[in-house]
Amino acid sequence: MCWRIWHLARKKKQIAWDDAQRLTKRRLEREQGRHDAADDLSELSEGEKEKGDANQIEPVKEQMTRINSDMHIWSDDDKSRHLYIILISIHGLVRGENMELGRDSDTGGQVKYVVELARALANTKGVYRVDLLTRQITSTEVDSSYGEPIEMLSCPSDGGGSCGAYIIRIPCGPRDRYIPKESLWPYIPEFVDGALGHIVNMARALGEQVDAGKPIWPYVIHGHYADAGEVAAHLSGALNVPMVLTGHSLGRNKFEQLLKQGRLSREDINSTYKIMRRIEAEELGLDAAEMVVTSTRQEIEEQWGLYDGFDLKLERKLRVRRRRGVSCFGRNMPRMVVIPPGMDFSYVKIQDSEGDSDLKSLIGSDKTQNKRHLPPIWSEIMRFFTNPHKPMILALSRPDPKKNVTTLLKAFGECRQLRELANLTLILGNRDDIEEMSNSSSVVLTTALKFIDKYDLYGQVAYPKHHKQSEVPEIYRLAAKTKGVFINPALVEPFGLTLIEAAAYGLPVVATKNGGPVDIIKALNNGLLVDPHDQKGIADALLKLLADKNLWFECRKNGLKNIHRFSWPEHCRNYLSHVEHCRNRHPNTHLGIIPSIEEPMSDSLRDLEDLSLKFSVDGDFKLNGELDVATRQKELIEALTRMASSNGNSSVSYHSGRRQGLFVIAADCYDSNGDCTERLPAIIKNVMKSTSSGLNRIGFVLLTGLSLQEILEKLRCCQVNLEEIDALVCNSGSEIYYPWRDLIADLEYEAHVEYRWPGENVRSVVTRLARGEGGAEDDIVEYAGVCSTRCYSYGVKPGAKTRRIDDLRQRMRMRGFRCNLVYTHATSRLNVVPLFASRAQALRYLSVRWGIDLSKMVVFVGEKGDTDYEDLLVGLHKTIILRGLVEYGSEKLLRNEESFKGRT
Repeated sequence: MCWRIWHLARKKKQIAWDDAQRLTKRRLEREQGRHDAADDLSELSEGEKEKGDANQIEPVKEQMTRINSDMHIWSDDDKSRHLYIILISIHGLVRGENMELGRDSDTGGQVKYVVELARALANTKGVYRVDLLTRQITSTEVDSSYGEPIEMLSCPSDGGGSCGAYIIRIPCGPRDRYIPKESLWPYIPEFVDGALGHIVNMARALGEQVDAGKPIWPYVIHGHYADAGEVAAHLSGALNVPMVLTGHSLGRNKFEQLLKQGRLSREDINSTYKIMRRIEAEELGLDAAEMVVTSTRQEIEEQWGLYDGFDLKLERKLRVRRRRGVSCFGRNMPRMVVIPPGMDFSYVKIQDSEGDSDLKSLIGSDKTQNKRHLPPIWSEIMRFFTNPHKPMILALSRPDPKKNVTTLLKAFGECRQLRELANLTLILGNRDDIEEMSNSSSVVLTTALKFIDKYDLYGQVAYPKHHKQSEVPEIYRLAAKTKGVFINPALVEPFGLTLIEAAAYGLPVVATKNGGPVDIIKALNNGLLVDPHDQKGIADALLKLLADKNLWFECRKNGLKNIHRFSWPEHCRNYLSHVEHCRNRHPNTHLGIIPSIEEPMSDSLRDLEDLSLKFSVDGDFKLNGELDVATRQKELIEALTRMASSNGNSSVSYHSGRRQGLFVIAADCYDSNGDCTERLPAIIKNVMKSTSSGLNRIGFVLLTGLSLQEILEKLRCCQVNLEEIDALVCNSGSEIYYPWRDLIADLEYEAHVEYRWPGENVRSVVTRLARGEGGAEDDIVEYAGVCSTRCYSYGVKPGAKTRRIDDLRQRMRMRGFRCNLVYTHATSRLNVVPLFASRAQALRYLSVRWGIDLSKMVVFVGEKGDTDYEDLLVGLHKTIILRGLVEYGSEKLLRNEESFKGRT
């Protein structure tokens, strides 16, 4: 036993040492990135130096809350606008009424926040429609309302100035299962595609209503939490619409907190919480976001400051340079703004102490009194107390270890004065049987019951099993009537909406000093801050407020006086003002939707078992134009087009709007030297031959990492008719060419992916950053012959020490560069392209332009490919995997195995 204890202690020390080493190394890398950026930004023009002398940079904290003088302040003058706003919150159970807050760790304050934000924005002048996108759940485990495709949150206005707010539920993943957020990651692309289809249809419909048929694209796409942030980033890129991100809680912060506890190793944390996948999504959100909405300055400095994609000092420098019209050398940082969440005070009823007759009737000894007019939840709580006349200490949260309820119980149980002075009420979600709850929730509740027994707190602590969301205001009212105190002792509280709710009902508060409560109590001046680990400090703060009635009344008065700062109208005004100011790019006004033909797509496509079904064709590939065990593949391809050919008319001339589906060839066929093999043109001819009877209904697109010159040379040598291909997507999705238009480049697509492209500024940086430690100078060199304005290509020497994609992207982010990186040609070439340029995004762009639903696309790939290969396997399109087609891929250079174990 002693040996085991010694071994475990040694292992824990080793884990702590390894983590400290990793953190130190990462800190040094960030400092080097900041130093590199500072070197580029240090050279100021004479004009800028003069401006700098006259206009010194303000302190950081003042910058974060200041509204710039050139910012347009949102007002009723904007009511003539018709804004369409998209909010996204994927996980949890989202509905407008009777929200099941606290049912699980995914259904908490974020759900309430996004629903109320949608309603508040829809009631703001100038906003025409708000859609809140979430996941559709038809599981028998949850109420049937979560399976309804559409739910109205607010009614259209009588004057026609708004058509209201709606919850739109998008199917993704297994329809019959409620999936926790940690397991949703594999289904994100499917949600993106479904959301894209909804937005395009809605943009068309709204345009017909108010803009003479011209599509009304979203004014902004706002992602909430990491998963929705990733969705918003992809939608933003596909539609060229500004993106806003709200983190709510952040992965890096949670990761470091869990590491400090020392109970779990990195691998255990990652496998349990999929934390590295979450952090990756948050970094992508920072890459794409025009603006990040935070609740507090602490969130910016201490939480977002942990990320590769955000550096507070560099963001300040870039912001000042933009304001002065000075080049930022291709570097970008999202704008961080502090906008506290709002609250609807229309339902709040404040009653003075003299109106306490209902409380007296509740706790009075006269059982003949009529108590039917009193809220039932009052009786449910008061039945726990031996002496209900005492003030109430109220804690309201879900049963989560982070909420630190056990420390509160210990503080209450070990302080005799506090027990004599007050009762304690714990509202910890809803439960039927503790054993049926999730492990973390059941542990918290079981520990709480043990502490109640240990300190003999029976008759002094209330812990009701059930409460409705509609009863929460009555719980606050009851605590205020007893002249009680609200407490939030969480280890870290990102914001603290319950503190604002408590203040609105006249309750003084005690709150954790870690996170949002610092700013809230500073604004409201209605309570005290405590160290959540200091149980004596918690007890002392509660005693101070409860024992000093003058202080209690002063805090109550201050809270009620200052609460207007957190109203929803104030929040929406600040929000729209900041969005308007940060909206550097607008939807491409030339992006139209080609009307689709009314004839239905092939029934064989529609009858495929599932939108996300992935096909795998067994067998080896042969160069004689046949597929081994080819009967399966040929029959499949013919089945996909049989009905299309029977409904089609072979004499109809080509027009992209006439396509009812697309066959997309994305096989990365290279030999060991990185040269394109004959297998690629062979599969192109095979697919075309199998579908020749339906050419007017089915189009063909080629996705490749090759340059235009390289693919043309290969196709001409193999006698492939270019005119039969609708689009060539070259250089890893950075360029689109149309053979039927004399190979004219899609300039609109180039402008579409221009966002945050650093251009020449990144060209020389890549070779230095991509070389691994100890690598030679010529390990990676620019491949000038295939470079273009939207793609810089670099040749990689065989056996060279180069960094993997995730490692290289991290170093680019640290320097403020936002790019997409792809190893192609069997790891012999690196393509650096714009952030939103990729083969998967090119398909989404064509889907919007040509009006072809993504579910009507079939993508042909091999068993491996370039480092963007995984993106082609997921989503609403069908995927046919051709076995034996591709021998050499680049996937080994995608990510570090250690960093992304348990990624999906």
